[in-house]
Amino acid sequence: MATAGGAAGATAPQSEYELIPSTSDGISAMNIFENRLLLVSSWDTNVRLYDLTSRSLKTYYQHKAAVLDSCFLDRSNYFSGGLDKQIKLYEANTAVERTIGTHENPVKCVEYNSLRNVLISGSWDATIKLWDGRSKSFQPIGTYNQPERVYTMSTVNETLVVGTAGRSVHIYDLRNMSEPQQRRESSLKNQTRCIRCFPDGAGYALSSIEGRVAIEYFDPSPDSQARKYAFKCHRINVNGVDTIYPVNTMAFHQRFGTFVTGGGDGIVNVWDGQHKKRLYQYRKYPTSIAALAFSQDGSTLAIASSYTFEEGERDHPLDQIFIRSVQESEVMPKTIPK
Repeated sequence: MATAGGAAGATAPQSEYELIPSTSDGISAMNIFENRLLLVSSWDTNVRLYDLTSRSLKTYYQHKAAVLDSCFLDRSNYFSGGLDKQIKLYEANTAVERTIGTHENPVKCVEYNSLRNVLISGSWDATIKLWDGRSKSFQPIGTYNQPERVYTMSTVNETLVVGTAGRSVHIYDLRNMSEPQQRRESSLKNQTRCIRCFPDGAGYALSSIEGRVAIEYFDPSPDSQARKYAFKCHRINVNGVDTIYPVNTMAFHQRFGTFVTGGGDGIVNVWDGQHKKRLYQYRKYPTSIAALAFSQDGSTLAIASSYTFEEGERDHPLDQIFIRSVQESEVMPKTIPK
């Protein structure tokens, strides 16, 4: 991809601050509700809620083991799952937490689809489960077998995309879960790390451990499929040697449809997928980028600098959460000359 703007710097810019306190172990996921609340799950068994207006920790709750994912139901209710195999719902107004369901193996992903009012959980037991948000008890709707362990999920409108071990990708219509609408194999040759759906519902981005991102479209027609492509990123050339890093995380800007990627190289890049162009590169962070989250209006980006063990067990910087005020010039697509 062609590049433009935003050379990486060594120190935090004035448009960015560190959120304290952070976690005491690896950060697994982050989500922002509206433009104010940040939900962070961690390997230290905690789920933390921060108020970005006051830059403070608002509340937290615990699992019995590492938490691998979390998401919002609404401003006061949060879901989470992890190595204890449990799916929890925490009600902040009453400080009550309850287990609404379980999997046979660790829960890797939780996603809430507000259009269908359904919670979706994905597990290393090679299943996804749906839970009915119309009942306060979140009664189970169904269990759906996957070809392998679930690594990543994303939902938009009434579509669910599931990425598993073995590079399988299943695309579902949440209105009829009996069979996937489409069964695909990742166009990337190595293990899938992250999938995120386009805000307009036309397709999804898929990243892998070997420093690549694929842009895919749901429409199976030849014309739409001819538009898909993949590109290299998060690679550093040192003395003629190309060092490749996993693309751990991605997040879409809801207004512009551009997206950010975070890699094991500690770099955050901003991409215009439609025009196949890198728009911006933020400074190099202390260690791996483990999670990214835009606010709903795109004015804020949460960045988790948290070692993801791509180089094995070694000394590494402490986990940090940075909150960046996003400028339109960083994320707005550039006009392409004819």
